[in-house]
Amino acid sequence: MPISPNFTSILEQEYEINFLQCYPNGLLKYTELCNIFQITAGIHADLGGISFSDMQEHHQAWVMSKMRLEIISLPKWKEKVTVKTWIKSLENSRSTRCLELYRGDEKLAGCETYWAVLNTQIRRPENLALPHEHFIKYPEHTATEKSVQRINLDVPFEKVLDYKVQLSDLDIVNHANNVKYLEWCLNTMDRKLVLKQHIKGFEMNFLKELNWNDEAVISKNENTYIITKDDKICYALEIIE
Repeated sequence: MPISPNFTSILEQEYEINFLQCYPNGLLKYTELCNIFQITAGIHADLGGISFSDMQEHHQAWVMSKMRLEIISLPKWKEKVTVKTWIKSLENSRSTRCLELYRGDEKLAGCETYWAVLNTQIRRPENLALPHEHFIKYPEHTATEKSVQRINLDVPFEKVLDYKVQLSDLDIVNHANNVKYLEWCLNTMDRKLVLKQHIKGFEMNFLKELNWNDEAVISKNENTYIITKDDKICYALEIIE
């Protein structure tokens, strides 16, 4: 698709929180917050001519490698919110994208994401085949207090749950969507921790793909979770309290 006449290097997208996106307490689910950010990033890519459809002409797709989410508070059912997003850096096969969630002028959350270009045929990273010079990059404009980090995994982990990847976990790239990993881990946690807004953020590392019918193991060490397949770590999550 050509670059949209409505394209801007910083996108602002409005949403209204619906009841399907909320926990029983009426607050937006953490996973749905991640979904909103993911959707907004996709909209911005569409407008800028580097969408999934554009990239598939070159057998490419964006896949998330790291994500850091810092939460001040969660919006409620029926509230209207705005997501702002921009590209912090984009070079060769890697890109850093920032996102912020607002209710009016009040910032509710900030997010930094780190993406890789994946060749969907050979399932390997490669340089972006599409032009992106029209995107202004904002290397000094950050959305979070800390940038994405590599999680320390040099600790012992205890098995919590076995999980088999379901059809409903898959996205258009034909692998488990990144938000699903977080959902699986949250479902093993104390209900009060999730519902009472004790969680102030997440650090996530996406290391290997999981596909339909893969048998995975969820393990934890205090506030750190990992998801493994055949003893190889596919995903790591650190809870920020």
